[in-house]
Amino acid sequence: MHKTRRHLRWLRWNPMFRPSHESLLIQNAEIDRLDLPRIQDDTELEALKADGSLLPIIPSESLKIESSLDPSRRYCRPWTRDFVDDISQAYYNRFHQQIQVNSAVRTVKVQRKLRRHNRNAAPADGDTASSHLAGVTVDLQRRGMTKEQIRWMEHYLFYMKALGLVEPEEERRHWCFHIMVSGHYSEWRETQDIVPMEHPDQPVPETQVAMGSGSN
Repeated sequence: MHKTRRHLRWLRWNPMFRPSHESLLIQNAEIDRLDLPRIQDDTELEALKADGSLLPIIPSESLKIESSLDPSRRYCRPWTRDFVDDISQAYYNRFHQQIQVNSAVRTVKVQRKLRRHNRNAAPADGDTASSHLAGVTVDLQRRGMTKEQIRWMEHYLFYMKALGLVEPEEERRHWCFHIMVSGHYSEWRETQDIVPMEHPDQPVPETQVAMGSGSN
């Protein structure tokens, strides 16, 4: 009976983007390419807010924030906020529901504390450190989504990953989409006239793919 239950749980959890060591390396390589610091503490965090390097995530008709998320950490890089605004609007257009941000920027101090309570959390340093430490990553809630909504999210992210614009993971412990957004997103976004992939299950026009990949 126990083996059967474990097998059924495994069958139910079959995400498109499984967390991996390789994915963490990709995320950190992009942070290094952008020459971004891993934010050590609240002093560095506040300095980055003050100079505009980190921007607040703004709730809207299409976007909400987990109420337990510390207001001081409801920030991210400008291009990451653009991505969040775009995907939440596309999701709202399709389903008339909000996407929820569960996590955004973190400090090394916060990540180390998290590691003490969650062995699966990424390290606070090294080449597989959490990309939350650079402010380029957000966690969007997956729990509560229907199969259709999850499929929509996966296809949207597959499209963005194919263009080299995001590096996503689907985390089982917290049932969220962990999404690192590349600095190339801003350049790509400037070439777009509309929010991309409102219906990401449709074929992608070759011209659109070429436009996006040209900015990489």
